Amino acid sequence: MKTDPIICWFSGGVTLAVACKLTIDKYGKENCRCIFIDTKNEDDDSYRFLKDCQLWYGVKIETITNMSYDNIQEVWEKFLGMNFAHGAICSSELKRAVRIEFQKTNQFSHQVFGFDTSEPRRALAMKANYPDTKPIFPLLESNLTKENCVSYLQDNGIRIPDAYRYGFRNNNCFKTGCVQGGIGYWQKMKRDFLDKFNAMAGMVENTIDYKAKAGLQ
Repeated sequence: MKTDPIICWFSGGVTLAVACKLTIDKYGKENCRCIFIDTKNEDDDSYRFLKDCQLWYGVKIETITNMSYDNIQEVWEKFLGMNFAHGAICSSELKRAVRIEFQKTNQFSHQVFGFDTSEPRRALAMKANYPDTKPIFPLLESNLTKENCVSYLQDNGIRIPDAYRYGFRNNNCFKTGCVQGGIGYWQKMKRDFLDKFNAMAGMVENTIDYKAKAGLQ
């Protein structure tokens, strides 16, 4: 009897890219599905990276997205904000909700997450709080750091995404810059990508205006 596939989540980041490869090598191409959740707010180079990894894996990377939104700005306008106490609303709507819906409508034996050696507590919390995800953590099993993942990709001839080469630690939503980025992230964005910084500053002002018009301030 054929077992349900392992879902390998591909995010466009270096850690999940390696986690997917390790899983495919361990369990076989025929037993894995690679899925990319497209926020429609990714840097163009993320799609180049996806194609390079797809060739490397020998497995098609399927793309799913939240069809309720045309862009990330629509999420911020709908919820009159960007980052809340429970996290970034764009991440909840464009990533988590899409993954959960996929989980409900597809059979799987496990799901692959890219927690590295700096994140064992997050992995333990996921297993404890969300057992229905049936998570596995290839990087923890292999004792790999994010830096190890960068080296692994480079050793295999895969050019890492531009965001890392520019000195950023993550490749999330690099089209606009990530609303969950800290002070250092946005200071660097202002130095190196002033147009993106100014555009995001304008979006922040817009969300404040939306709240004011809605009588929430």
